[in-house]
Amino acid sequence: MNKRLLLAAVLALSAAASFGHGDAKPAGAAGPAREQTAWGIAGDPHAARRTVTITMGDDMRFDPAAITVRQGETVHFRVRNSGKQVHEFVLGTKQELDEHAALMLKFPAMEHDEAHMAHVKPGETGDMVWNFNRAGAFEFACLVPGHAQAGMVGKLTVTAARGKSHE
Repeated sequence: MNKRLLLAAVLALSAAASFGHGDAKPAGAAGPAREQTAWGIAGDPHAARRTVTITMGDDMRFDPAAITVRQGETVHFRVRNSGKQVHEFVLGTKQELDEHAALMLKFPAMEHDEAHMAHVKPGETGDMVWNFNRAGAFEFACLVPGHAQAGMVGKLTVTAARGKSHE
């Protein structure tokens, strides 16, 4: 095989591997990993006893803008995008959300798919289930470039379970 033909074959295979599934997940994909964070861990949908509906809009606001949950509670978030732009609902500490927002400003096409975020297209609804196994004061934000900076942030309070303090 000549070198040009070999190079063309390698490039074609590389491109196919890079763009193979686009937005779709491969069959049998497990989804985002269940990783412990300062604000909790991905929850089991069957353990959720409460659903909190969050509405996001092009006014760069969340409704409600403040949420309180109990330590140990698993919550199903139903996230509605009432706007005409893509929005997202991302849980985290203020520092982590600020750092991630700064990265998104530098790399606006950066893709991310973590268990603590719901990326929702205009007019659609997304779902997220989260177990709040750590008490504390946290936040949620839309990290689409410029949105958090325009005020699209909210407060999340996880109250300590009886007999426990912040971990």
